[in-house]
Amino acid sequence: MSSAHGTAPARPARWVAGAGRAGAGAALLTTVALLPWLSRTDPALTVLRARSADQDPTPAELAAVREELGLADGPFTHLADWLGGLPHGDAGTSWVSGEPVLPQVTAALGVSVTLMLGALLVTGLVAAAVCARTLRLGARRRLRRERTGTGAAVLAALPKFLLASLLSLAGGVWLGWFPSGGWEGPASMVLPALALGVPSGAMIGGLLDQALPAALHEPWAKTWHAVGFPPRHTARHALRRALPGVLPQLLPTVVALVGGAVAVERIFNIPGLGRLALDAAIAQDLPPLQTATLALVLLGTTAGLLVQALRRALLGRALRDGALPSLPRPELSAGRARRLTAIGCGLALLALVVTGLLRDPLHVDTAARLLPPSPAHPLGTDSLGRDLLARLGHGALRTTAVALAVTAAGALTGLLLGLASRAGAGLTDVVATMPAVLAGLLVTAATGPSLWGAALAVCAVGWSPYAAQTAALLEQERAGGHIAAARSLGAGRLHILRRHLLPALGAPLLRNALLRLPTTVLVLASLGFLGLGEQPPAPEWGRLLSENQPYAELAPWTALAPACALILLSVLAVTATTTPRRGTRHR
Repeated sequence: MSSAHGTAPARPARWVAGAGRAGAGAALLTTVALLPWLSRTDPALTVLRARSADQDPTPAELAAVREELGLADGPFTHLADWLGGLPHGDAGTSWVSGEPVLPQVTAALGVSVTLMLGALLVTGLVAAAVCARTLRLGARRRLRRERTGTGAAVLAALPKFLLASLLSLAGGVWLGWFPSGGWEGPASMVLPALALGVPSGAMIGGLLDQALPAALHEPWAKTWHAVGFPPRHTARHALRRALPGVLPQLLPTVVALVGGAVAVERIFNIPGLGRLALDAAIAQDLPPLQTATLALVLLGTTAGLLVQALRRALLGRALRDGALPSLPRPELSAGRARRLTAIGCGLALLALVVTGLLRDPLHVDTAARLLPPSPAHPLGTDSLGRDLLARLGHGALRTTAVALAVTAAGALTGLLLGLASRAGAGLTDVVATMPAVLAGLLVTAATGPSLWGAALAVCAVGWSPYAAQTAALLEQERAGGHIAAARSLGAGRLHILRRHLLPALGAPLLRNALLRLPTTVLVLASLGFLGLGEQPPAPEWGRLLSENQPYAELAPWTALAPACALILLSVLAVTATTTPRRGTRHR
């Protein structure tokens, strides 16, 4: 009876989610098809420049390109023709090269998926290392000292393109252990997989490390310890209990490893899907851009379905039958170690900002280019001779304000859409497949390049991790026995939402947002580096990283200074907030 009762409402939910995925995918492909017409530049001029680098084509040449591409027919005719050819294996021909699109996208997808698998392996190993101590001590009932989470915050804040540059330089050039560029075999995958997987693994591991203490404080874990069950057995089941709440974060991670790894692909000269999509978008080469977007949508949808199936397999019948044991709700407390860490990071950042504000961030001295740290320039100078300490200090407020605003907007949007889990599930899966760079190109085409345009682009796609996490935690919470008890006592939906569901979502969402704060800064920086966001000479931290990345070998201090400031900000954000210290039962 319970099985039939539990599966009856699941069918409409699956239909709603499927319709959401189809509708969101169609809307995304339609928006991509409008890119040349939304652009403030003539698409014929952009294509012609991509073909021949001719900066001043004649009107006759432009007219010939417009007629060849059929730009007068409008975007919907092009979209219909492209969709009509897909069932026959024809994705059109490139507007720039004139070559068939499908072989290019298939080859790039194969490279990206291979790199993704390697990066996922690194992600899993790093995540396991981050939460290993909590799992081991918690299973033995010895988890007493407070965990600051500093290690996970530092690793998660590492800029992937800076880490890629350092790995390419150290492992590829200095030591010669692995190829420093190209895609010639399994050895070519090691360094880029490390650059992509280490920060992602730290983020996933940090979230899992936050969820494990609650699972280890459940009554079954205490009972098993009392009767003498092996700690390894308890640890395995605690991991199975906590993992479903973190698994949805793998979906945006997978997409970021495939479509959002543009900077890493460029540093290592990897012909992946993200690089292909970005080059096609910049050149307004519509057929490969549409095909690459479709590949990302299909990949994201497949990954979302696999994650959902794995979550349900881990939770078992209790989730379907509404009898899932409820996780203890943690008491929120900031202990001494966390306070000391937060104070130290805060004082270091304050010293950087105050001393930097006393200097001129725009003063150019070509005779002082790339000077190392000295009393005159405590953090050195950049390639134009500008003082790095001054640029860090003046860019602090702008960087943190925009990143916090974007993170807060994304978390709030994700929370609201995650609460409507049935209607938002399909939309979340599709939006999670869209790289922020592509969103930035679409927004910039309509609004022009600006910092707030880049922020809008990040907000447009940045809510999906929070929505996926909210929906997963909400499903588990609703299946708990305390919810059934509250309903049997006459509690209404509003009461259950206010007293049970929202308090259970608050701490995990906050932790997720804080761990993603440095990523937001770096995504905004990448958009600015491509000319879609903050424009020079603005002293924004992420832009400082992007501008100085080419000088990491010659003058490493130019990149390390903003990277260390970003790490300090991340550690401060994680340690300054209250986090679970010990478990209590639901009230």
